[in-house]
Parts: sequence; C-alpha cells; structure tokens
Amino acid sequence: MKSIGVFTSGGDAPGMNACVRSVVRNALYLGLDVYGIKYGYNGMIEGDIYKMKSYSVSNIVQRGGTILKSARSKEFMTKEGRKLAYEQLSKRGIEGLIAIGGDGTFTGANIFFEEYGIPIVGAPGTIDNDLFGSDYTIGFDTAVNTALDAIDKIRDTANSHDRVFFIEVMGRHSGYIAIQCGIGGGAELVMVPETSTTIQDVITRLKEGRDRQKTSSIVVVAEGDEQGNAHEIAGKVMKELPELDIRVSTLGHIQRGGSPTSFDRILASRLGMAAVEGLVNGQKNVMVGIINDKVTYTSFKLAISKNKPINEDLMRLVDILSI
Repeated sequence: MKSIGVFTSGGDAPGMNACVRSVVRNALYLGLDVYGIKYGYNGMIEGDIYKMKSYSVSNIVQRGGTILKSARSKEFMTKEGRKLAYEQLSKRGIEGLIAIGGDGTFTGANIFFEEYGIPIVGAPGTIDNDLFGSDYTIGFDTAVNTALDAIDKIRDTANSHDRVFFIEVMGRHSGYIAIQCGIGGGAELVMVPETSTTIQDVITRLKEGRDRQKTSSIVVVAEGDEQGNAHEIAGKVMKELPELDIRVSTLGHIQRGGSPTSFDRILASRLGMAAVEGLVNGQKNVMVGIINDKVTYTSFKLAISKNKPINEDLMRLVDILSI
C-alpha cells in the first residue's frame, strides 16, 4: 500500500483534529502518500480531495471541530453515489481509507467495502461513547467535562434560589454522558435511555430529597430518555409538584465544541497511529479501539450492531451518592 485517504464524517467531536494529525504524520513516517478528503462522503463523491504534508496538520492538535469538515451524504447512500466515490479514489491511486466518525460513518464504510473491497479502518469519533469495541471514543471525555462545567454553574443558581433543575445533555441512544455528568456533578437523579425511570420515580426522589432537607436538586436527562426530553419531563413533574420552583436547561451543541482534553488528544493520537498501522498490516473493514489500554480491532458490523451496555455500578453509584 502506497497511498491512503483520511476523512471525518457525521457529528464533529473534540479530538478529531488530533486523530487526523496522527494519521497524516504516521502515514508519512511509514513512507505513504496521504490524502485529506473534505466533507466526508460528500467530498469523496465530488473529488474534494488534496494531498497532505506534515505542515498540513500543524497547530491543530488543540483545536476542536475538524479541519477536514464534516457532512452527512444522502448521495452516498445510493449505489450511484458510491460508484462516483470509488472512481474519485481510483483516479488518485488511493488504496485504503481511514474513516473517523460514528455508527453512520461505519455503516457507510461497511457497505463501501462490501461493494468495492477497498480496505477501510475506522477510528471512533463520537461524543456519545456508544460504539462497541472501545472503552472510550474520541470526544467523549471533552463533552463530559464541558457539560460538567455548565452543571457546576447551574448548581450555584439552583442552590441560591432553592430550585430544581432538569438539565438535558446529548445522548439520543446512549446515557454515557448523562451518567458521568450525574456522578461528577452530584445529581440527585440521572435519566438515560438504557434504563426505565418513570415520572413517579422522579417525583418520589424529589420528595425524598425535600424530606431530608434538600433545598435544591439537579436531574440530568439524556436527550433520548424514554420519558421524553428535559422540557417534557419537567412539565409532567410540575403538574404533580406545583410547589417546586422548577427550571430546565438544555446544554445542546456546546458539548461538541471546544478544545479537547488531554485524554482525548492522547486517545485520538493513539487511535490514529493504530488505524494507519492496521491498514498497512492488512486490517480491513474494522474499527480500531482501545480496551483495557490495549489496541484492538473490531469488525464494523459488530461495532455498530452490538450493544455497549451501561456500567450498572455507575447507576448504583448515582443512587447511593444522592442520599
């Protein structure tokens, strides 16, 4: 293999730039040509591809977002779109790909490999930390710390005014961010898609807190909780407990931006290096991950289809520490 391409796709995550940097410099270290593909699969189809040098990734390890940009591609979901993408890669002699993204990115990569056989190694870049095959994904640690900083500030207001705050964090299908923020932020309750928490459970917990002389409370809600988003849940609770001063705060896309933490920079750099080495050593149609501090490779099919369970001990910890 003499030439590879790298792209970022789907939602951006802090640390993607550190991963791109690692991919480029490790590829050059091994004597490979490396091409940056802008705007994910869209750029692959349109030929928005350029040769990268060492200086192409200077001064980006500390930057959030992605210098390669990102986009979701409806055209790549069609056979015609994938054919155009393959032709653009072939025109430049690109023999392998490194895809940095989440489940949608890897779903597309898996189909692309099955149709054209081009070796692809994925690096997990998603703040949700919901991919099977890696203990942590790029951007998760930064997102948690960003959300936690906001929760700390909201708690000051909650304490000052004896209020109950329902704080919504990202996680349509995963409660990893919510749980970490709940424990680190001292929340009285955490609501996540993986477990069933009824409105009555919330009411009971808040009443118990009041009985223990708690004057303020924080409830962290993952956006994909089965009871609805934070506004919907707070509305239902207010009907039953009108005496409480309830407020809602949705943290939203603030969690995706910002300078990556040292943990995410190092994780992304390790994954980038392992992705290049895996590609050179014959790995294909796999996601690189780190489990128990060791590099592993998991098939795309397994990474996107197998459930990554929430640590039940962490859920118990939320309950115990909220007393």
